[in-house]
Amino acid sequence: MKIDRRCFLSLGVGAAAGTVLSPLPWKITDDLSIWSQMWPWTPWPAQGENTFTNSVSTLCTDGCGITVRKVGGRAVKIEGMAGYPGNEGGICNLCAAGLQLHYGPTRVREPMMRVGSRGEGQWRTVSWEQALGEVSRQLAGARKAGTPEAVGAIVDQPYGSVPALFRRFLTAFGSPNFMYTPTMADAYAAVLRLTHGTDSLVGFDLEHADYILSFGSGIIDGWGSPVRMFRAHSQWKTDGATVKQVEPRLSNTAAQSSQWIPVNPGSEGALALGLAHIIIKESLYDYDFVNNYASGFEQFRDLVLAQFSPGNVSRLTGVDQSTIVSVAREFARAHRPLAICGRGQGRTTGELGYFLAVHALNALMGTINRPGGVWALPVPDYIQWPEPPLDDVARGGMAKERLDGAGSAFPVARSLPHRLAAAIREQKPYGLQVLMVSGANPLYTLPGQTDLQQTLGQVPFIVSFATHMDETAAYADLVLPAPSHLERYEDVASTAGYPRPLIGLARPVVPREGDTRHPGDVLIQLAAALGGSLQEAFPWPDYDTCLQETLADRWEAMLADGYWANDRFQPDNWDAAFATASGRFEFFPDAVKDGALFQPLEPEGDAAQFPLVLIPYDTARISNGPVASPPFLIKTVADYVLKGKEMFVEINPESADALGLREGSAARLTTPRGSATVRVHLSHGIMPGLVGAPRGLGHTAYDDYLAGKGVNVNALVGAISDPASGLDAAWGIRASLAKA
Repeated sequence: MKIDRRCFLSLGVGAAAGTVLSPLPWKITDDLSIWSQMWPWTPWPAQGENTFTNSVSTLCTDGCGITVRKVGGRAVKIEGMAGYPGNEGGICNLCAAGLQLHYGPTRVREPMMRVGSRGEGQWRTVSWEQALGEVSRQLAGARKAGTPEAVGAIVDQPYGSVPALFRRFLTAFGSPNFMYTPTMADAYAAVLRLTHGTDSLVGFDLEHADYILSFGSGIIDGWGSPVRMFRAHSQWKTDGATVKQVEPRLSNTAAQSSQWIPVNPGSEGALALGLAHIIIKESLYDYDFVNNYASGFEQFRDLVLAQFSPGNVSRLTGVDQSTIVSVAREFARAHRPLAICGRGQGRTTGELGYFLAVHALNALMGTINRPGGVWALPVPDYIQWPEPPLDDVARGGMAKERLDGAGSAFPVARSLPHRLAAAIREQKPYGLQVLMVSGANPLYTLPGQTDLQQTLGQVPFIVSFATHMDETAAYADLVLPAPSHLERYEDVASTAGYPRPLIGLARPVVPREGDTRHPGDVLIQLAAALGGSLQEAFPWPDYDTCLQETLADRWEAMLADGYWANDRFQPDNWDAAFATASGRFEFFPDAVKDGALFQPLEPEGDAAQFPLVLIPYDTARISNGPVASPPFLIKTVADYVLKGKEMFVEINPESADALGLREGSAARLTTPRGSATVRVHLSHGIMPGLVGAPRGLGHTAYDDYLAGKGVNVNALVGAISDPASGLDAAWGIRASLAKA
């Protein structure tokens, strides 16, 4: 299949990329102004003086620096903060539409307790005293029974003071079950632990690379820090850099790249090793790095040369041998080549072998910790609290194995929430009695939704620290309302590939609406109610004091500038960069026992019953994280993706003809996990045999503007635990598509 750049333009894809730097194009803005007049909750501020307040958003992947324009006490517009590292005055679509989330009807404004069956939406308002009393009673019951490990928490991010407070609360309580939603950053962190021997975050010096080889990363579809990526992509075009996109579907990123390389889904890691085969065989690698700063190269070389020849890789990936050879040579001969991975927006994880293979390409070229390359950054270390005191009950609980197996069955993983459903269902290694959820929305974002909801039904008590009535909050027993992203202080640690340590400061820019409390304040109050060593672990009177003391000498600068960044940071030189047993980069770490780790992972399902393969895809126009797309974003979605409430799936015309399907046909999409009615969109930009479905639609909670539009692809796709890391390695699932 060949589509040249002229065809890309004629297809009209990629036009959405411009929305990343400006809030919305003029025409769309005009349409939205008209359309929004139908919304009774649209704010209409009184005339008055304009004021501006800087903050950092907690809505998007990496936290855009934002400037909020207000008239009186009413926020009327959110723009990018000038000078903020990463977005530099630009703003992502989700943050630009953030006022709709702040002022919208989905806000939870006072504590609510379930009175009907779970998920029925029957609630009664309770006081904070009643709400905290009920949570304290449930927690005290677990402590009294000597089973503190039966309490768990899921948050959205691993770093920052709020996740740290939840982790500290559980530790002092006696539970090892602190979980967060993992992303590609977790897969990269596992790779760095294995190959570098360090506990590090990954950073990419994108602005100085001149040949970017992307294995499925949606560079202008929301991967990493969206605005930074769009700026980098524009700079590459200006500088004449080469950008090649490897993926099975013609995304906006592929359409705007120098070359799209269609590849069988799940085989991207094998393709990376096919390129490595050529680089090694033709001695195009960096001799200095490989010979003087790396270990295990001989074993890696033997494996790659024996199993990943261009012929073998071509059969696995569907990529022509000539393309494999030419791309390998181009990559090796570039001045500053950079290989990146993490499919789509990188909000999912992936196979360990896939990430190891791509990272090995950078190692072969000696671009680790070099300008234009991939960097290992220290994890955020500004939270320097003393270890919490533990009583006998807490020590007993902390000695228990985690429910998700992270750190024990899977040593390189830190959080595996996709494994929680099986642990609850099987009551192994023990049951879960209380689940706290803050910032995350597992009943929407985790795969296998039907199974997860059924198993969460076995958990006696679920409490959600929610700002909006999302899917998880709607299924909880108690909702403790949190202030919105414009109403609270919070630190935002950058983890999405920015090459220098960066901490943003979100601050209240408008008065709080309703009777809400910061999750940090709630934890401090719960600790005080439970007393003992738990209370001792939380010595702060409130969250704001905790944050100010935690940021210490950074506080004043962050108040003034909105962030703290180590602009002078440089990664370690090769002679000090690796803490492995050999003191060198490990091409062949213990996790790589044989080539099976790098072989394409088979999707779930029987090929005879499900002859197609469903692959989810990401777009910058749709939020697919814990926060739903505001109506502004839904309005911008193309009518061949969502029309009314009907979602379209992409399929190649060749596959559609064999099924008797035409453009716009109603069809039944079925996988081993479920089925849904969809519409069909024909596209030459997806490989035959595949069905592409957008992530981020199909919400069942929120309101009429957001709910019931399309299908949540996570209800159709299940998780597959990577045997080496435990991370969710599913990139798709087998499917069938038939006329409805």
